[in-house]
Amino acid sequence: MIPYLLTATLFLAVAGVAAADSSLVGFGLIESFSGTRWVRIHLITLGALTEMIFGVVPAMVHGRSARVRAHWREWFLLTGGLIVLAIGIPALNQPLTLTGGILVIAATISLVTRLGEGGDGPRTPFYATGLAFLVVGAVIGIGMRLGWSEGLGVEVPIEVHIHANSWGFLSLVFAGLVFDRFDIWTGAQLVVAKSRQAIFWLMSLGALGLVIGPWIGSRVVLVPGLLAHLTATVWLVVGIVRSFSGSAGSWSRPGTWHLVSSYFWLLAPVLVAPLILFEVSGFPGAGIEANAPQALIYGWVLQFGIAVAPALFARNGGRLGGNWLSLVAIHAGAVFLWAGIFLEPQGILHGIAYALWTAAILPVAIEVAGVARTALEAQPT
Repeated sequence: MIPYLLTATLFLAVAGVAAADSSLVGFGLIESFSGTRWVRIHLITLGALTEMIFGVVPAMVHGRSARVRAHWREWFLLTGGLIVLAIGIPALNQPLTLTGGILVIAATISLVTRLGEGGDGPRTPFYATGLAFLVVGAVIGIGMRLGWSEGLGVEVPIEVHIHANSWGFLSLVFAGLVFDRFDIWTGAQLVVAKSRQAIFWLMSLGALGLVIGPWIGSRVVLVPGLLAHLTATVWLVVGIVRSFSGSAGSWSRPGTWHLVSSYFWLLAPVLVAPLILFEVSGFPGAGIEANAPQALIYGWVLQFGIAVAPALFARNGGRLGGNWLSLVAIHAGAVFLWAGIFLEPQGILHGIAYALWTAAILPVAIEVAGVARTALEAQPT
């Protein structure tokens, strides 16, 4: 687990540097570089969060006795693939992008296979299904760079890629982590624990509709998928809030607010989705499609990771992470990002957003690094 923790810490720190770079670009102080928008997103999703997930999920399913040899194999494949992608994507280098994508896919298939070998059945579906969506997202992502999309019959490849990775992979794995660790993180019982299977199926089928819909260009498939996924997500979040109702002290901790409020930025695109789908006149649909993924990743994915990463890697569990600075900075950054979609000057508003996200990331990277140092010191010599 420690190699994953160290690598996740590194990717988180680099994500902070990338956010600072984007802030300077927004202020017009430096020039932008082709491809950095997707590198910036992938440093968090395919970088820090995926390393974290690969590190902790086997131990959740199999216990601490999960095979070390398999961990190293997957770590080398995953980390090597991510490094190659970090070079290939901004350089628009097709061979490097293909190589990196294949390595990530190989690591994912290896992990999914291992999860099915005698794991705890009730826990496995969220993780295995989420990782299956990651494979789909990776294939479509590679296809966009190498011109496969038309051959695969993908009508809107960017939507399929984002939906598979965010609404499929991350949503399902995050939900699985909540069901498995909520009581350890908070000391409270999750009131929707008995609804685990129902939420799993709603979320999975919803994600499937969100992937197939733009794949075949059908709103008839997309909209029901969106509604199913939205229902499952709201059901889970309401359950989390209700679980805290008997513990007033929980709301005095920034980690609680990070966990709960992160989902607002997952649901925010849903609020404007009908206006985009029906192409309402005067509504900046193109601007939202170009910039909303940034608010989604920083507001939801990064914030969820800030809350759970220190707790997941701490020995014998731990409290949710984050601080009041990271909480305020992440939400304020998302507000400025969305404001820049509708208002001018867009560059300045987006520059402020990335500056705030930089301020949120760096102290959390230091916190996770502290957890890594403690874990290393605890290793037998």
